[in-house]
Amino acid sequence: MERKFKKHASPRPKQSSLIIGRQPVIEAINSGRPIERIFMLRSATGDIIPQIKEGAQQFNIPVNLVPVEKLNGMTQANHQGVIALVGNVTYLDLQDVISHVTEQGQTPLFLILDGITDVRNIGAIARSAVCCGAQAIIIPDKGIAALNEEAMKSSAGALEKIAICRVNSLLKAIDTLHLNGIKVLTSEMETDIKLFDVNLTEPVAVIMGSEDHGVYPALRKASDVLFRIPMAGEFESFNVSVAAGIILYEAMKQRL
Repeated sequence: MERKFKKHASPRPKQSSLIIGRQPVIEAINSGRPIERIFMLRSATGDIIPQIKEGAQQFNIPVNLVPVEKLNGMTQANHQGVIALVGNVTYLDLQDVISHVTEQGQTPLFLILDGITDVRNIGAIARSAVCCGAQAIIIPDKGIAALNEEAMKSSAGALEKIAICRVNSLLKAIDTLHLNGIKVLTSEMETDIKLFDVNLTEPVAVIMGSEDHGVYPALRKASDVLFRIPMAGEFESFNVSVAAGIILYEAMKQRL
């Protein structure tokens, strides 16, 4: 799917990946430049600080309020209490993506990632998603690994070929999906419904949770269907990227 949408995307980062200073950051926000995250001094004040916060909110850019030591550790330049991390991905508006997919005559097949913090897993999931015909990945603005250079490498470029929607609330995203006639499914161990018995030919979005904590209870409750991936053995579970690949392949098989 061509990404013709308007933008509404550890070790010390490379200096080239940073936007340093208040005015450069607000100019980057206003120009629509992809920004992964903004780090702001907790005690920062001044007329431009509210503008930065408002712009970040408008474009769903996370703002981390941090001590000065954090900022000083990122750069030796005069940061004025504000540093932005340049994004590798341009984040798209969820409703715009839904509209585009349906206008193209495609049946939505989306993934929702909840609490997945390993960039390699995200990269592998994106690769499977593109290979199996999914059109979008929905992520929260907090509690998930950054889509950085390592994630891009792990995805073998797939993160540049699929729509990525970053939202400030996955529950609100589910509401948007429901309003557009898209069912929300959750991969869950404790259910009798097997993956192969789920109808994946209709418009669906599948929630994948972290291996440690699974899917957030409120998201499970908001789902239309809970299903499990049958296993021959009694081992705990599949790796989340492997599980996503199995689900996506089943969806592709049903749709062929």
